[in-house]
Amino acid sequence: MSMNRRQALTRIIGISTAAAGATLVGTSAFAATDENGQYQLEMGEKLKYVPLDAMATAKLAYETSGGCMRQVFHSVITMLAQSASVDADKFKTIPTALTAYGGGGIASQGTICGNLNGIGMLVNILDDINDQNSAIIANAFRYYEKTPLPYADDAFLTGIATTAEKSVAAGKTSISNSVLCHSSISNWSRASNLPFAKKGERCLRLSASMTYYIVDLLNRAYKGEDISALVATKPSGETQACQSCHGASGTIDEQAASVKTDMECTTCHTGHFN
Repeated sequence: MSMNRRQALTRIIGISTAAAGATLVGTSAFAATDENGQYQLEMGEKLKYVPLDAMATAKLAYETSGGCMRQVFHSVITMLAQSASVDADKFKTIPTALTAYGGGGIASQGTICGNLNGIGMLVNILDDINDQNSAIIANAFRYYEKTPLPYADDAFLTGIATTAEKSVAAGKTSISNSVLCHSSISNWSRASNLPFAKKGERCLRLSASMTYYIVDLLNRAYKGEDISALVATKPSGETQACQSCHGASGTIDEQAASVKTDMECTTCHTGHFN
């Protein structure tokens, strides 16, 4: 089918008209329907989650290309599109390729790990699971900071269908002490005596590990577990101590900076002079 330039632009950027002769308006990539009446996720719309097989989803993440953010987001969205969710057909319309930018901490900038970026994007479009979506994100972020990753137990490695030969390339597990790709890979590099350029297998397994974790966490929330009550959902004691003086609503004196964050403080900051 041939298409003129105007039609092509219309399809690419989602320009539509409310009625004949109406002014052209650029619409969001997540508008309710496009000019052909096809469904697109609307801003603020939430889709229904149903429990998934955590290991099967982790295996799909391990096999997915496009970087860590896409591995997490694509695998869960794909499984939901094949699930019994009433919104399964809507999940099918979500273009997971958009998330490839998150690899390497956003285009290799070493900022937020793509696993966590993908989890945030995922949970944001899910119907609030027993009013716990914020707690789910908080728990996943704290888990990433404090847990030796990626998983290296035999059951998990068998579940994602990897090999002993690849385990050598994956290096050792490590604790990131941060939500940043930079810190995560640096600590892995130090523990494994391997350079950043050799991170491939390790990061595949890390994405599979975090995919397994977030699906398990979503399943637990769906079944009614109070994720907000878990100790692991809260910032560390050190971070809470920092927040007591540097809070979002105010500080202990006029010269102190007001801060809003739950990520680890002492990874980068030591005392009051750094």
